[in-house]
Amino acid sequence: MIECINTERLQLRKMVKADAKHLLAIWSDPDVTKYMNITYFTHEDQALEMIELLEQLADQQKALRFTIFEKASNHIIGSCGFNMFDFDHAITEIGYDLAKVHWGKGYATEAITALIDYAFTNLAMNTIVAKVEAANINSIKVLKKLNFIYQGYDDTDNTLQLFTLTNS
Repeated sequence: MIECINTERLQLRKMVKADAKHLLAIWSDPDVTKYMNITYFTHEDQALEMIELLEQLADQQKALRFTIFEKASNHIIGSCGFNMFDFDHAITEIGYDLAKVHWGKGYATEAITALIDYAFTNLAMNTIVAKVEAANINSIKVLKKLNFIYQGYDDTDNTLQLFTLTNS
């Protein structure tokens, strides 16, 4: 699988252990992790363990996570990627996070667009899934902007919304 994806303002590079310190700065912010399936981190070891798990999943072709770099500054500003692959049914799920200082700049839209293009063009996926907390209004706006379709709730307590995008 690919190691790097470039967009106009971003570089998405396969996540590596050396990113741990910079990702800790993002993953330790409760506002960032509020809608993620993790509790905010307090130690670099936690970020390192997460990266090691993601590397194992990538090696097994079960998932792939990228570190997002802002090209202008060469700073790490977040992460994104494919949370799972179902190659038999041509379905993948995406996830993403950005440092709070970079919210509202269009970076999420730009990174997700790159993931969509890669999934449909290079991975031969037919459907991309995104699961979003109902309260995460900004993320829902990004998905709708990119033509993801709301499918309903994906959990019994009606907090996790399911969106899909189909390759046409």
